[in-house]
Amino acid sequence: IRCWSNIPFITMPLSRAHGKSFAHRSELKHAKRIVVKLGSAVVTRGDECGLALGRLASIVEQVSMLQNQGREMMIVTSGAVAFGKQRLRHEILLSQSVRQALHSGQSQLKDMAIPVLEARACAAAGQSGLMALYEAMFTQYSICAAQILVTNLDFHDEQKRRNLNGTLHELLRMNIVPIINTNDAVVPPPEPNSDLQGVNVISVKDNDSLAARLAVEMKTDLLIVLSDVEGLFDSPPGSDDAKLIDIFYPGDQQSVTFGTKSRVGMGGMEAKVKAALWALQGGTSVVIANGTHPKISGHVITDIVEGKKVGTFFSEVKPAGPTVEQQAEMARAGGRTLAALQPEQRAEIIYRLADLLTDQREEILLANKKDLEEAENKGRLALPLLKRLSLSTSKLNSLAIGLRQIAASSQDSVGRVIRRTRIAKDLDLEQVTVPIGVLLVIFESRPDCLPQVSALAIASGNGLLLKGGKEAAHSNQILHHLTQEALSVHGVRDAVQLVNTREEVEDLCRLDKLIDLIIPRGSSQLVRNIQKAAKGIPVMGHSEGICHVYVDTDASVEKVTRIIRDSKCEYPAACNALETLLIHRDLLRTPLFDQIIDMLRVEQVKIHAGPKFASYLTFSPSEVKSLRIEYGDLECCIEVVDSVQEAIEHIHKYGSSHTDVIITENEKTAEFFLQHVDSACVFWNASTRFSDGYRFGLGAEVGISTSRIHARGPVGIEGLLTTKWLLRGDNHVVSDFSEHGSMKYLHESLPLPQRNAN
Repeated sequence: IRCWSNIPFITMPLSRAHGKSFAHRSELKHAKRIVVKLGSAVVTRGDECGLALGRLASIVEQVSMLQNQGREMMIVTSGAVAFGKQRLRHEILLSQSVRQALHSGQSQLKDMAIPVLEARACAAAGQSGLMALYEAMFTQYSICAAQILVTNLDFHDEQKRRNLNGTLHELLRMNIVPIINTNDAVVPPPEPNSDLQGVNVISVKDNDSLAARLAVEMKTDLLIVLSDVEGLFDSPPGSDDAKLIDIFYPGDQQSVTFGTKSRVGMGGMEAKVKAALWALQGGTSVVIANGTHPKISGHVITDIVEGKKVGTFFSEVKPAGPTVEQQAEMARAGGRTLAALQPEQRAEIIYRLADLLTDQREEILLANKKDLEEAENKGRLALPLLKRLSLSTSKLNSLAIGLRQIAASSQDSVGRVIRRTRIAKDLDLEQVTVPIGVLLVIFESRPDCLPQVSALAIASGNGLLLKGGKEAAHSNQILHHLTQEALSVHGVRDAVQLVNTREEVEDLCRLDKLIDLIIPRGSSQLVRNIQKAAKGIPVMGHSEGICHVYVDTDASVEKVTRIIRDSKCEYPAACNALETLLIHRDLLRTPLFDQIIDMLRVEQVKIHAGPKFASYLTFSPSEVKSLRIEYGDLECCIEVVDSVQEAIEHIHKYGSSHTDVIITENEKTAEFFLQHVDSACVFWNASTRFSDGYRFGLGAEVGISTSRIHARGPVGIEGLLTTKWLLRGDNHVVSDFSEHGSMKYLHESLPLPQRNAN
């Protein structure tokens, strides 16, 4: 955070030393001194007569919160004219109604016309009321506000500039929020000359230029300009091809077409951009955003300061590579080209990637070693996450085998006909598989996830955006490079993109026009955060892996300890590891039960007792705080049930619909369990760890889904496909099938084409 001089203003130079604006949105959280400019469209109601009190209250709340965090907040506000217009119209109507009632009777009241009100008079009538409103609102947060009215002359007169600057500094020093407005009651017409020509000259024609001038004069870190549009678009908002510009750089204005100005106010978007660029040149960062949208206006200012992707951010630093929006568009175009390839060509790309994983083994392991050393030095990763981060020769060999399985099984995945119907004579309908579109896969600590997911996306013809954790940056970089090398075999290098910008996950989840499906791979907290942040984009995954093993009365002694050990101890951090062990009551105090407890102790598994289990013991392990816990470590809960039915009810109440197992030799009991447990994966006499795409023969998986729509369980190629309908006719129209038409519906099922035997 920048430091501010304590020298009295009168001894400070008038021109600000050319400071440096923030290069990235993520740095905005360090902004100390902030100017918030409220446009007329933000402050006024839709009828332009009166103030939008709800929006103003929300803005004051956000400014107060930032002020109470120790920041120095200033507001440049419009609204005096609108507030004054409301008051004067009321007075005129009241005056006219009294006069007409005295002279003409009530019948002529409805014909009263309100004269056009002069803006300066409205401003004079509205300024005091506007300030009184601000004072009342800020008082609710124990913050004092002060009004300052300025004109262009106050900036051109050197002594007045000194006085203004000194006043503002003193107010900020006393923790008072200055509220600045142009003195519209006396303001002269704007001067035609000296329009934004250089750092030291800017005409105060409107509140946009006033805010920019003030921001530079006061050496502010951030200027937030709120208007009635989301930000700056590459063409007028509302036009078909208009796209919101996330980051705007000096020199880009030639590529932008400006539309008309807002419904009220002096300046349009062109004036805002000129003012913003002038402020940026003076060292102040600028964001233009929407302050009127009901869904975001309640937190738009705080979101901007937190670095979230809101509105248009003005920056002098151009990134080295493409923006994430450009990457998503490249992935979509590349994905469509990928889907148009022959199945053999897509398989060839995957085979090539599998070969590269083994051929470039040394380079991959060297990059992974850097990640491991950095993680260990910083001490920011727990041991289970370090294990996930680590790559080895055996892991790379397994990856290559899995990728070859994907290549072999993907021959007829895209474009496969799954239904054929003859609607009528010469009118045939087909349902065929097609890619979903652009996938966003967000993963933590697991670089081996990158080639797995890439291969599945390639096989299914999807474009892919990958967002890996910082802890695996070196590993991800080389694995992505090898993936693009493999894609280059058929000229589709751009189909798989690795997001390396400072993009926050929450911002990526808002790209609903560019991303079709989000797949999180990581902790339950990561999945929950993404499910919460996703705006209009479906999320495939599971937030928790609370897997159960139920030991029935008819369980085999030889199978029980093997299956439980493998389920819990083989990889306790995995989402398909055992977390709750359900024991039939009749097995308590039997040799089998003792063997289970002894095995868990030998494996150093910490046991937590469920309420019923604790009630059977004189000295029990620590009672579990909740029966809905994913430990992700050498810990588990043991609970007692009276029957298979009670086990099923427990799983439905406390489980996460991931993977649940029964150990029994009774086939009838087992089938009852398999049919009645409502989870993505239900096993009989097998470890929970089999819940995996590779072990299922899918080659790999993008994740395990516990949702009930589209895909469930380990998700391979099939889960990354959707369908479309193809109708082939010959001059068919619906009217031919009417009651008196010449054609009849047949709706005959047709045989499917023979699938590839390979």
